[in-house]
Amino acid sequence: MPPGLTAVAGLEVGHFTDSRRPTGCTVVIARAGAVAGVDVRGAAPGTRETELLDPVNTIDRVHAVVLAGGSAFGLDAAGGVMRWLEERRIGTIIGVPTEGTTLPVVVPIVPAAILFDLGIGDARIRPDAAAGYAACEAASSGAPAEGNVGAGAGAAVGKLFGLARAMKGGVGTASVEVGGLTVAALVAVNAIGDVVDPRSGRVVAGARSEDGKRLLDTMSALRRGELPAQLDPRGASGAATTIAVVATDAVLSKAEATKVAQMAHDGLARSINPVHTMGDGDVVFALATGASGRAASPTLVGALAADVLAEAVLRAVRAATAIGGDGLPTLPCAADLANADAPRQDPGDLS
Repeated sequence: MPPGLTAVAGLEVGHFTDSRRPTGCTVVIARAGAVAGVDVRGAAPGTRETELLDPVNTIDRVHAVVLAGGSAFGLDAAGGVMRWLEERRIGTIIGVPTEGTTLPVVVPIVPAAILFDLGIGDARIRPDAAAGYAACEAASSGAPAEGNVGAGAGAAVGKLFGLARAMKGGVGTASVEVGGLTVAALVAVNAIGDVVDPRSGRVVAGARSEDGKRLLDTMSALRRGELPAQLDPRGASGAATTIAVVATDAVLSKAEATKVAQMAHDGLARSINPVHTMGDGDVVFALATGASGRAASPTLVGALAADVLAEAVLRAVRAATAIGGDGLPTLPCAADLANADAPRQDPGDLS
């Protein structure tokens, strides 16, 4: 199996990365459909078709999920994904013939979520329907690319003290196989908070010191009384958002997939601090392809999903590369500050 989200049988991943500025979109395709759930925790979400995934509502299977940059404009990418799927007659069959044929109408179900990257270059350039279509054309069951690609092309982390002191985020993916079941995650990390390694408590990427040469450790700075100078009371000045898809080949109901999405957010809480803020629109989708033919406890799947999502967050910033120049903000990557004395967050230290 390839590592990452495509280790789950029945899923393909494709990226479109815009060459004009760092932005793009990422599509997860489930040609045979996948039972889906969603959980929204951030206070500034941009989403499409999330209400459809409420367990009390009728449709329980989706055919793709789109993650995109471009803020709310990026939701347009889902239209291109729908067109690509419709051309291949992938979707929910509606018993009404298409005009001039005897074929029934096919309606692809494509939920989407976006992140804010309009501060990275020319904000007039953002993912659209053509970008979503191109991401589908690039999709495969091979190992997904990570770093400055797709929805993570314009992502940044550590934004609480301003974009000028932030670092580069990106796309990451990870998977695990346990007892014949596979659980995996793919995430575009674009957070107000720092990325922290849960195993060591060390900050991997995030807000930098005023001279830009060291990792600040946002939470320690806040405890010392170092407050952001220009933080909007509603968090708009740190517009961010981390968006993710977790998936399994287990058989789950729609309600169980929703619970898995809820539990998976714990992976964000372990690896991003602070998370789910007023300026983040954090969203996690959960997909169950059922390809293994085996039912599984949502508690088990949710626990593993949180674990691999935290791993995917770390992989995202470690795979990211620095950007700057040509009208772009200077955003170093984790590797650029890897030799600096990384701060360690100790939850037990309240001094």
